[in-house]
Amino acid sequence: MSKGNQQNSPKQIENKGVKSKGVNSALWVLSIACIAVAAIGNVYFASHFSLIVRVLLLVALLVVGVGLAAITNQGQKAIGFIKDSRQELRKIVWPTRPETTQTTLIVGAICLVVALALWGIDSLIVSIITFLTNLRF
Repeated sequence: MSKGNQQNSPKQIENKGVKSKGVNSALWVLSIACIAVAAIGNVYFASHFSLIVRVLLLVALLVVGVGLAAITNQGQKAIGFIKDSRQELRKIVWPTRPETTQTTLIVGAICLVVALALWGIDSLIVSIITFLTNLRF
């Protein structure tokens, strides 16, 4: 086999698409700068531009800032995590309305039983303390 036809090693596949530390840092600086300019510029230019212009510029700068953050190494990991989370959410078997209603009623009934039991125990303790100390509550 020639060198061109060899498969990539697992380490090469794992590092595929990973940016260098310098590029990653530069992207983060640009992203934070865009978001900061959006926030500060919105306040600074409040008297110079109309509200609609400021909102459009604010949204545009925020989109650019978030877009730059999304293409960093950490942004790619976050996007992968969100995609995996959405896949897992699709696998969940959600309870039906009757199941939810029954479970809610059972939890309410158990809470009522526990509340009554605690009230009874508390009343018993107060009665014992009153008997022993002759204090009236």
